[in-house]
Amino acid sequence: MRWITQPGWPGHLLALAGGASTTLALAPFDIWPLALVAIALFYLGLRELSPRQALLRGWLYGLGLFLAGTSWIYVSIHDYGAASPALAGFLTFGFCAGVALFFALPAWLWARWLRRNDSPIADALAFAALWLAQEAFRGWFLTGFPWLYAGYSQLNGPLAGLAPVGGMWLISLTLALSAALLINLPRLFADKPRLAAGVLLLLAPWLAGLALKNHAWTASKGEPVKVAALQGNVAQNMKWDPAQLDAQLALYRDMTLSSRPADLIVWPETAVPVLKEFAEGYLKVMGRVAAERDAALITGVPVRQANEHGEKRYYNAITVTGWGEGTYLKQKLVPFGEYVPLQDVLRGLIAFFDLPMSDFARGPSDQGPLLAKGLKIAPFICYEVVYPEFAAGLSAQSDLLLTVSNDTWFGTSIGPLQHLQMAQMRALEAGRWMIRATNNGVTALIDPQGRITGQIPQFQQAILYGEVQPMQGLTPYLQWRAWPLVVLCALLLGWAFVARRRAARSNDAMQAA
Repeated sequence: MRWITQPGWPGHLLALAGGASTTLALAPFDIWPLALVAIALFYLGLRELSPRQALLRGWLYGLGLFLAGTSWIYVSIHDYGAASPALAGFLTFGFCAGVALFFALPAWLWARWLRRNDSPIADALAFAALWLAQEAFRGWFLTGFPWLYAGYSQLNGPLAGLAPVGGMWLISLTLALSAALLINLPRLFADKPRLAAGVLLLLAPWLAGLALKNHAWTASKGEPVKVAALQGNVAQNMKWDPAQLDAQLALYRDMTLSSRPADLIVWPETAVPVLKEFAEGYLKVMGRVAAERDAALITGVPVRQANEHGEKRYYNAITVTGWGEGTYLKQKLVPFGEYVPLQDVLRGLIAFFDLPMSDFARGPSDQGPLLAKGLKIAPFICYEVVYPEFAAGLSAQSDLLLTVSNDTWFGTSIGPLQHLQMAQMRALEAGRWMIRATNNGVTALIDPQGRITGQIPQFQQAILYGEVQPMQGLTPYLQWRAWPLVVLCALLLGWAFVARRRAARSNDAMQAA
């Protein structure tokens, strides 16, 4: 086992493989113990490295994670961005190499300032705090890339009960702490006074997760609501083709007219693929159809309106018609898909940087829920549902959760199923039902425990019928969000830093003597 902790390519290759194996812990594979194993290998591999060596090993771990877990980026660039296989591969690798730095920097910090060789429990606590800080920073920096978090592996695992308490964040923290403590068990057995504390710290979160699994943190509000969620399965190369506009509008009109009675009729993201101002007549007609059925119609549609500076900007939006009202403008945009960073430089280089509707603006941050059939519905458009803290803000104001998406960009890759898993986690964290309507799958209804109660398979044109129950009350996570964990991690990292500095000064003093 020494070759794992020592510098050199055997350990580096294991780090690369460990990062890649995390993908198997997530959807659609769901082999959750692999998340624990991968983090344990990452922790063990940094035990004896210098800061520079740890930097490389951390980067390789991240590279393995993102090459395996976000392989769908190649599909988006090659299949829909008209890039050659070589160019798509180069851009995909470049992206993965860049985001892998999110693991390289913490590995360097760990080896340079935070590693505690004097206490296995303190060392494990500091590592867990750093792991969570890495995930949080990755979800925030440059608008964030909150994908492939370890905590999602526990959606159906023993720690799922912790999600309503501290969100996916608490699960990730527990996984990192458990992995480090497992690696430190030999040291703990050699340190009898600390053994009991270490074992308790290892077992307690898992026992709590099992005890709280399926616990009802929220309560029903009113009567169940009937839902009809439409999945049009429109090919991406037709989505923004002006010649196909009338056919797409007719498709959703006819599917709605043929649908069973429902309180909420939900169409997916940009189901109306034309600016709302040009589709007002169509939406008014469909609103009357919904109203005659005593229903609210919710659909994705792009919007053009003036911002606070009076400038006309484009927004990805959801709007309600029939028995409801409100329009929500998307706040969390997909880089390159909905806006192009450094667009003055990149636009025109390849077709991928000029995708249709890739010049959206961010909606204002003070938007509230949509209103439909007397219910407050928290709306999330596509990428927004992968942000835990962002989603919690709107969820706390709502009776139901709604996410609409167009995952056609992912093709037949694992991307849509990863996306679905994150939506399930948001329902579990909030203790609320979620309606998920997508263009080509997976359209689903998700209960407050994160379980799918009904779904339409991918790449099928169909309508999903079912009931959802409005909920009231707040889970601990919705009430407190991640702030208790932020404070805890700051204290643990500060403690580790100070202890490491004291130990260094003590060693220097002993050497001088």
